[in-house]
Amino acid sequence: MLRLFNIDKGRLKEQTPSTDQLKQAVAAASWIDAHDASDIERDQLQAFLHAELPESDDVEEIESSARYFTDNTGVHVRSLFLAQSEGRHSTATVAFILQKDRLITLREGALADFRLLRMRARRGQVEAHSPQELVVIIFEQKVENLADALEDIHRKLEEVSYLVLEEIDSDLENAIDQLAKLEDSNGKIRLCLMDTQRSISFLQRHLRNHPELQDTAREIMRDVETLMSHTTFLFDKINFLMDSTQGFINIAQNKIIKIFSIAAVVFLPPTLVASIYGMNFQYMPELNLQLGYPGALGLMLLAGVSPYWFFKRKGWL
Repeated sequence: MLRLFNIDKGRLKEQTPSTDQLKQAVAAASWIDAHDASDIERDQLQAFLHAELPESDDVEEIESSARYFTDNTGVHVRSLFLAQSEGRHSTATVAFILQKDRLITLREGALADFRLLRMRARRGQVEAHSPQELVVIIFEQKVENLADALEDIHRKLEEVSYLVLEEIDSDLENAIDQLAKLEDSNGKIRLCLMDTQRSISFLQRHLRNHPELQDTAREIMRDVETLMSHTTFLFDKINFLMDSTQGFINIAQNKIIKIFSIAAVVFLPPTLVASIYGMNFQYMPELNLQLGYPGALGLMLLAGVSPYWFFKRKGWL
């Protein structure tokens, strides 16, 4: 789908042209957002740009030279954005093509950053005067959403922390599962922040004629550095809770093993007595005693109580 936006009197506005007006609308658009574009829409864009658009495999390249470069079609930036599906975070690469009079974005999948920007544009809340300012606004929105995601992770960590450290008879296996998901999400957010640093650093070199945008870009870089420190703190907290959870699980398992070990020691002497008097020898003096049977039972009871009393006195129970 091609979504077209114009900058009108310093405000970003979405356009909904008819099919017969699409070509003119594309040529006049300040921002062309190609979201899961069909082959026909890609062909239209390629004919308009007189250049070949990057394929999905090309967009996912991690080499710096493949993600940040300039050519005859404009300034190219390919940046990671945070996505969410089925309750888990993932990352999706968005390809930016910044030209003098327009911005073109190519992306796949639903991204909250672009959905929120569209919603704000419909309400007339996005103030922009050029495609260059618009691309900075998109990255500013991206960093704000990453900060919100980190706040959500911190809030969920507090809940898991109470589950592990405070709640009695808590489900520790469930806590480990939650911590693993939070660690994965925190790692993806950190990856997006690192990628944003590289993207903004590259864009700054091409925004030298826009001092006001340079100031905004520097503010974004400061915010990113702060959030990077926060992700480090969250990693440490997650690792602490993971170690604590595994420690509590080991303690619980050791208690179970301790019970079995003590039971084995307690029942070992009675088992020895029963084994002796279960032998089938012809000459065993105790077999002829009238109180032989209750005597053997008493001996077995005494043999079992004695180790238990000894362990209790030593404080091992």
